[in-house]
Amino acid sequence: PDDIAAYGPVSTEDARRSFRVKVTAHAKGLLIARLDGVNDRTAAEGLKGTRLYVPRSALPKPGDGDFYHADLVGLAAETETGERLGTVKAVHNFGAGDILEIAAPEDGPEEGKEDLMVPFTLDTVPEVDLPGRRVVVVPPAYVEADGPDGEGEDENGQE
Repeated sequence: PDDIAAYGPVSTEDARRSFRVKVTAHAKGLLIARLDGVNDRTAAEGLKGTRLYVPRSALPKPGDGDFYHADLVGLAAETETGERLGTVKAVHNFGAGDILEIAAPEDGPEEGKEDLMVPFTLDTVPEVDLPGRRVVVVPPAYVEADGPDGEGEDENGQE
């Protein structure tokens, strides 16, 4: 986060406005910054919710095995045997590591299935093929948790 000012000006999504960033402080794990031309609280509140971007060319090239989230979103997700699982919808991190959210296909035999959330680890995602616009996913096996009475269900949903 401290490097945000090193990337040069940030721009709004429509590129109509651009701002130079100056990091001014840190507070409670957050970064506090000032944008050139945003001189009062009213102007700052007017930007609330505005997404700011830097050009891809300003970012360092990712190292081997590293990826920008933007590179992963939109990739086809399939199993090792080529079965289509859907499309990478988002990359999340809730504190325990990155998770890929895979949107179920809108057509075909998987239509109507719920989105799939998988850990973004080498075990679960052994291949990221950016030129081929796909990721290979080994869906983790899920174990049915015990119910409140201590009884679990078998693979047929029977207690």
